[in-house]
Amino acid sequence: MRSILMSVCLASLFAAALPAACAVSCPVTSETASDARTALLHRDYGKALSRYQAQLAQSPNNRVAIAGEVETLLRQQKIAEALDAAEKGATADPHSAEVLTALVAAQYRAGLPWKAWDTSKTALDADPCYPLIHLWLARQAALRSLYATAAQQARTAHMLDPTNPEIRSEWIQTLPAADRIRELEAYLASPTGDDPDDIRHMQQFLEFLKKQAAEPRKPCRLVSKTTSTQLPFSYLMDDASRISAFALDVRLNGERARLVIDTGAGGILVSRSVAEHAGLKAVSHMEVGGIGSQGYKPGYTAFADSIRIGDLEFQDCAVRVLDSRNVTDSDGLIGMDVFARFLVTLDYPMRKMGLDPLPPRPGEEAAPASLESDQPANGATADQETADESAARATTAAPKPHGPWDRYIAPEMKDWTPVFRVGHELMLAVSLNRKVTKLFILDTGAFSTSITPEAAREVTKVHPAGDRLTVKGISGTVKDTYLADNLTFYFAGLDQPAVDTPTFDLSNISRSAGLEVSGLIGANTIALTTLRIDYRDGLIHFDYKANRGYLHQ
Repeated sequence: MRSILMSVCLASLFAAALPAACAVSCPVTSETASDARTALLHRDYGKALSRYQAQLAQSPNNRVAIAGEVETLLRQQKIAEALDAAEKGATADPHSAEVLTALVAAQYRAGLPWKAWDTSKTALDADPCYPLIHLWLARQAALRSLYATAAQQARTAHMLDPTNPEIRSEWIQTLPAADRIRELEAYLASPTGDDPDDIRHMQQFLEFLKKQAAEPRKPCRLVSKTTSTQLPFSYLMDDASRISAFALDVRLNGERARLVIDTGAGGILVSRSVAEHAGLKAVSHMEVGGIGSQGYKPGYTAFADSIRIGDLEFQDCAVRVLDSRNVTDSDGLIGMDVFARFLVTLDYPMRKMGLDPLPPRPGEEAAPASLESDQPANGATADQETADESAARATTAAPKPHGPWDRYIAPEMKDWTPVFRVGHELMLAVSLNRKVTKLFILDTGAFSTSITPEAAREVTKVHPAGDRLTVKGISGTVKDTYLADNLTFYFAGLDQPAVDTPTFDLSNISRSAGLEVSGLIGANTIALTTLRIDYRDGLIHFDYKANRGYLHQ
């Protein structure tokens, strides 16, 4: 059996180094092809679960069976059962890295990343060579905008066990485009246990990567001299007096589109009619999902020669197109993550958006400004360079340091609130009536703050909404809606009381994010604030000014 010498000193990740030694010799392992494991990888979850539970009936402290049972329950989306099984296993065997890591996975998926963080320390201390704990350290580091640490942990996990499909999937995301294509093809050709929706989306992603490789384009870039700007909000109206959403006027290849300002969306998403008027041609197929009960909607990825937003003009940037005549009754959405290379200011009382340079990291020159409009398609973030950027950097005589980077908190941002980030989603820890803490997505595209029935019932009463509430999103109309009684939301130094909060299921959003999402913080909750966002480092700041403005006018 081969072994590797690896660093496990994670003082930058946790408050203190976890074991005292910073390097240990670890064996390289490979997956054991048991009957239960084989069934799980072939998506026969019922058979896998019965096999693991039969093993536990004979040997209740079987560590492999406990971990296998928890993983199978999570793949079946039985989150509460998985968490219960993991907690019981960890109580019976509190020093097992396998069982503790299964508990980390269940806590993370249940929307308890703060608990998963603490459990990870114990699991790593129990066995720093256990491959899966490094996978979960990678995911949790990325959640906290610690991208350099996440990449290092994903590579470590893969070195320790290059055969585990979950580890392979995470590791593939760290690779350059050409290597990613090859490895993703091999991954999709083998049994992995992944859900059919996930497999289909990976195949669509692979198609996009191949198209990019076959027809290389210049990277998305800012071509105007202005690097800062302020833009007035435009309005979408319910009627002559009621605002339904705030938007930006954007020109795609010279054609105007009014796009909803949406921190809950990723990239630029426009309707088929907008794309046709702008001459946007399909590059690869993809699907879009969101709020609603009708599942994923078809669409495609295209490239705009020019995108003009106020005084800023960008060229050769990706745009997603929903194959529908409108996007939730609008021309489309503009996710604020497209401005991840800027400091974003959404001043709701003054009805304007500001874009300014981010503070450079120590010893770093300011990054070239561009739109992160291709992030939903190719997985790059503001802290990861694209394939085109990598090629351009390789041609310079003296290559400069490049990402990924860990979160940097500039001195002027020391009182900002760190948030969790999954892709384009910004997640806040929200206290409900000072009783329980849940994860909520910051979603300025949602006019009203909302909550799931399960979360609401923990702290207040819930009633069917009937005809009083209709909720629509990209995935159509929500089937069952409710209203929650008195609630107070506490987050990021703010508290917001609410009555009759819209309440509906968000399980599709939770499944996509990989964590349980208990609600959305909508525009009405932050109507009297100026919101500043640093997507690069996962930081936000609310500046509340009473009587400075109001949402309806």
